[in-house]
Amino acid sequence: MCKINGIINIMKPSGMTSYQVVSRVKKLLSAKKAGHTGTLDPAARGVLPVCLGKATRVIPFIPEGEKEYIAEIFLGVTTDTLDGDGRITSRNNNWHVIDINKVNETLQSFVGEIDQLPPMYSAVHYQGRRLYQLAREGKSVEREKRKIKIHELELLDFKLPVLKIRILCSKGTYVRTLADDIGKSLSVGAHLKNLIRTKSGPFSIEDAVELEDLKVQGEQKLLPLDYPLSFPVLKLNKESLSFAENGVVLYRHNFAELPYKLDEYLKKDKRVSIYYNDYLVSINELDIKDNNFECKPIRVFNMHLS
Repeated sequence: MCKINGIINIMKPSGMTSYQVVSRVKKLLSAKKAGHTGTLDPAARGVLPVCLGKATRVIPFIPEGEKEYIAEIFLGVTTDTLDGDGRITSRNNNWHVIDINKVNETLQSFVGEIDQLPPMYSAVHYQGRRLYQLAREGKSVEREKRKIKIHELELLDFKLPVLKIRILCSKGTYVRTLADDIGKSLSVGAHLKNLIRTKSGPFSIEDAVELEDLKVQGEQKLLPLDYPLSFPVLKLNKESLSFAENGVVLYRHNFAELPYKLDEYLKKDKRVSIYYNDYLVSINELDIKDNNFECKPIRVFNMHLS
């Protein structure tokens, strides 16, 4: 049996945890190892990239990128979980007097860098436990607000008491919290009724595979493990391949070609992808000081040995 190494962009269905989806993909494709790149709430559906085999080793290096969601927000009803699965905590029928201009004005007030409080029903750790574990015991604890960025908020449909919006945001954004905050800003309360993740970094919903189609389409839809990487690329010469595969520190003479003005490529990040022909050998940290050139391995893949 051939070993599978690569990334599958899965269309996660609602009603399953991200972990359950990963386990299902692993079983269907007989993968030795599997892991996902970003959790989706059980009730949500949409893009969930799943890394298989040696691709799991690239997960820490995948750029976070922007996330895009389509959300339905139900005005006038709040819940303890901030979504439709929770216990109703308040009702307010004044939603019927809200006009579309007020909604658009409110949405734009959330665009930019904002502070957001993680919900109690979340996987955030608190003193060795998950917040949702404490919430299920009826406990509420102090949480620190986190900086997130909302790049775009667009009203797609206005059929009160439901708002349908498109959200383009940074990693770590809780859409449930955003829905609750929008409801508070409109003075009627709200909860998240429905959520679809349409984009996660370079992965989009148009290319996502349904779980039921995975057995037939899985290997055809398999993306290479370097698909999401965006580090500068350095190419080895043939004589240096074995050194790189064994995790040896590399120097200028080990490369067949180097980009012009290489130091300019490294202003944001010193990490580079090391290739031999089209084969990703490793991810390294490159340090250039004066005439010193050291390329130290962080993660070696040895793909051709699999």
